This record gives sequence, structure tokens and C-alpha cells, in this order.
Amino acid sequence: MLQFIQYLKGYVCIRVWGYSPERFMNLCSNHDILLWDIKNQGEYYTMCITVSGFRKLKGIVKKTGTKVAIQERCGLPFFIPRMKKRKIFLIGLLGSLVFWMWMSTFIWAVDISGNYSISEDIFMDFLRNHNVYVGMKRSKVDIEELEKKIRQDFEIVTWTSARIDGTRLVIQVRENEVDTGGEKMGDAAEQEEIKTAKSEFGSDLVAEEDGVIVNMVTRQGVPQVSVGMEVKKGDILVSGSVPVYNEDATVKFYQYYDADADVYIRRQLRKKEELPLHYEKKEYTGEEKREMLLSIMDKDLVFRMGKIKYENYDKITDKKQVKLLENFYLPFYYGKSVNREYIVMDNIYTEKEVKAIFSEKLIKYIESLEEKGVQIIKKNVTINKNQKKWQMNMDFQIVEKTGKNVAIIVGEE
Repeated sequence: MLQFIQYLKGYVCIRVWGYSPERFMNLCSNHDILLWDIKNQGEYYTMCITVSGFRKLKGIVKKTGTKVAIQERCGLPFFIPRMKKRKIFLIGLLGSLVFWMWMSTFIWAVDISGNYSISEDIFMDFLRNHNVYVGMKRSKVDIEELEKKIRQDFEIVTWTSARIDGTRLVIQVRENEVDTGGEKMGDAAEQEEIKTAKSEFGSDLVAEEDGVIVNMVTRQGVPQVSVGMEVKKGDILVSGSVPVYNEDATVKFYQYYDADADVYIRRQLRKKEELPLHYEKKEYTGEEKREMLLSIMDKDLVFRMGKIKYENYDKITDKKQVKLLENFYLPFYYGKSVNREYIVMDNIYTEKEVKAIFSEKLIKYIESLEEKGVQIIKKNVTINKNQKKWQMNMDFQIVEKTGKNVAIIVGEE
């Protein structure tokens, strides 16, 4: 704080030499003249003194037989006159400050994390459809409304958080488990059905697939099936309508609950994967052309020697966004590109290549089932080839949990 006050008032750095510099400093202290940053340079001393203090030195210099010379003038009173002589620099400095302050009122980068099933392109399209885009005013971003729309439009998203850091919009999401094998888990219609299932008359637990009951634990409701029974999709497993009987064993009335049970069924699961006999493969020639680029928003300025004369080529671009601080992003980009020429070759899959590709797909599919708690009892995998394609048929016998709640309509129990 003291240094800031000294800068506002102004001060000078001086050099003191002669008969008795030490007596000079003692007299300054006796006359309440502040000296600081005193350094002994051998034949002379250097120090700093306020402007008002410097004006009082004439008598002290005569008494001590010393000499004083100004080395540097510092502080705002000396800075402003110099700036008056450099009007263009001053105008440029003020203009730059205004420009950076104005730039900080916009969103120049969007950072999305946690979106494993939803691609970034889909998420960016969603943002644009809801008028959230790079280049918009920070003040126009409604964080609470944005979080609400993300949860509404993406059923798989169970939690979301959005915030603005500097000129960057940061969005974090958490997804529910999904079935990568093609089964329904999170279908919007089913989710809506489950939400509406809990009515004043309760709900039944019904089978989601055909199969045989292998295990069942009922927590609430009346079981309608037992272990070993075969059920069809839509059959009631546990009824939420619980009868209350008269003394003569006739039904007096029903009490309604939301049926709750863990029901496991054994069933067949089939899946098919296909590959064409032929595929196109890129053979790179080794020829390439490099280029530098500068970008403003989505406008690229490319610098390269000559034109690209390749018929087929891949462009590999490494582009970075300019930022001043960790979260102060700007709509400027810089980077480089490499254009690599290739020739398209028509190749035929070998049996070894087909087995390797299908094996990788099989492993990923089994992992996706195990992640959902599906137990695989038996599996039968065959690979066939016809005149048009390779085909892998997967036949599994699995044990999985089943049951979804469906609202009870009174009069149908």
C-alpha cells in the first residue's frame, strides 16, 4: 500500500557522494525526510526520496559537503507528462483496454465433459438449437434454464452443472447406464410410462421380455408367477392390487400398492454383425504439403506455397485457441495443417482379418452385457460367408433382471 501511495505522489532515485554521505542521511532523518531502498555502491550511495523531500535537501547538502544527482524520476506525476508527448501510444493503450474489456463480455469457448454416449457434435447442435453458441453475450446465458433443458432433452443425463469461467462456458454432465447392445434401457416412452405408473391406484410389475423365471424376491405386492414358470413380454409378474378378504374368503376390497420385486429370467439373446467382402483402403504415397493457418471464429486464413494438386488427400489440422489467462479465451486460433496424398485401393478381407474384427466386436458386446449385470450362461458364435458379405451370428443364453411398473387401471384387476 505504501509503494502505491509513493507511486501516486511521485519520487526520485538519487545518487549521493562526497565528504560525509552518512551525515547526510542522519540529517535527513532528523528533518523527517523519508529515504528508502538505500544501497552502498562503494564510492557513492543510491536511494529513493519523495519529491517534497528532495526539495528540502539544499541546506543539508551544504552542511554535509555532499553532492546529489537525480538518477531516475518515478511515479504518476512524471508518467503523465511523458504520455502527453506520446498521444498515439496512449490512445492505443486505452483502446486496447476497452477492446479486451468488451471481449470479456462474450462466450468464446465451450467445454463439455462427462458426455460418453452423447457425441460433442450432437451436444453442440443442441446448444445452437437453444440459442447457446460461441460468440454470444455472457449475460444472455441462463444457466438454470440451460441445465433444465439438458436434463429434459437427454433422458440419459441424470445430473448436469453449467457455469461461466472467464469467457468459457463449462458444462459437466453425468449419464445413466445405457445398453450398447441394442436393448432398451432409457427409452423415452418407457421412462414416461414408469413416471406415470405411480398413480393413486398403484402399479403392477410386468415382464419386459419372454423367458423362464429363475429367481424371485417380492417386497411388495402379490406374486403372479413362481420360479420355473415361463412368462411372455407384458405378463404381470407381481400385482399391486392386494385383496382384503371377508370371513367367507370372498374379496371385500383391494388395497393398491406399487409392486416391488427382484425378478430374474433366463432367456435367449441373439445378435448379428456383418462385414462386406470388399473394402477400400488408403495407401499413402508419402507426398504431403504443409500449411500454416490463422482463424477468427470459423474463418480460416491459410498460408502455403502453391496449390494442392492431389486428387485424394487427408488434411490433418492441429489448431489451438488463443487465451490470455486460464479461462480468458479469445475467438482467435492458430495452427498448422498437413495434407497427405493417398491412393484408394480395393482390398478383400482375409479370414484372419474378419476373425480379428468380429472377435473385438464380440468382446465389447459381452463387456456391455456384464456391465449391466447380465449373466451369460451359454454362448454360440458362428461366422459365415456368402456371395455379398461376412456374417457373425451370436446366440446367448442369459439370466437378467426384468420387470417394469405399469399403472393399475381400476376395473381391470
